[in-house]
Amino acid sequence: MGWSKVSRTLLCCLCLGALLTSVSSADFGDLFQPYWAADHIVAMDGEPLKLTLDNTSGCGFESKKKYLFGQTSMQIKLVEGDSAGTVTAFYMSSDGPNHNELDFEFLGNVTGEPYLVQTNVYVNGTGNREQRHSLWFDPTADFHTYSILWNRYHIRFLVDGVPIRMFANKEAAGVLYPKDQAMGVYASVWNADDWATQGGRVKTNWSHAPFVTAFRGYEIDACEAEEATGGCAGGGVFWWDAPAMSGLSPHQRRQLRWVQRRHLVYDYCKDRPRFHEMPGECLS
Repeated sequence: MGWSKVSRTLLCCLCLGALLTSVSSADFGDLFQPYWAADHIVAMDGEPLKLTLDNTSGCGFESKKKYLFGQTSMQIKLVEGDSAGTVTAFYMSSDGPNHNELDFEFLGNVTGEPYLVQTNVYVNGTGNREQRHSLWFDPTADFHTYSILWNRYHIRFLVDGVPIRMFANKEAAGVLYPKDQAMGVYASVWNADDWATQGGRVKTNWSHAPFVTAFRGYEIDACEAEEATGGCAGGGVFWWDAPAMSGLSPHQRRQLRWVQRRHLVYDYCKDRPRFHEMPGECLS
């Protein structure tokens, strides 16, 4: 007898639950270290890590190692209340002026107005590939999981496992793709009131400082880069290299379409006044 739709759904949920519970999070000190204003980073045993921003400084932390392809995730609870002018960032980046970078930037807002999530992709030092999304929940009320998956096929930005953006490898069409620079994993909180909230019209209200973002659930499932060559240590084939990871599943494609329809508020590929010539990845 065939499976009913309810049975199949239940089985999928059970399998997903088993998969999620099999992934363990590392302690902060196992993977990361402060790189900016350590005195603004509050770490207490058994508590989420807190990054604080005041009128003297923001702060940030970085991974101890760099990676070439894989997935990294963090659980983040964003600044509550009036967060206008502030940016919380979770990203991957290589070094140097011709760096590659994959960004989550959470743009604060005045009390009662929603956060916007900006993603961006830098290749060989050039970005200007912003998308902005609203969220289907209040990111200040609880922790949510934000993930970056990077493989040879595409870059995938996920929120609680739901894909909100795909940046495909279109080298065959002459579009640059980040593939040969190892990247570290970073997080920071900083003041960007010249652009972050309503195009910079709303400034940071320092009477509400300190602004605090909390982090936990650090996961890096990626290939560590060799210091000498910058390549992937040990070689081999990893799960993110599998043909099945070349694209989204039918369910994930439906999720992405839902996000694009309901929550996409800005897409650089549709901003014709901004670009005299549309970027190649938008055309191919």
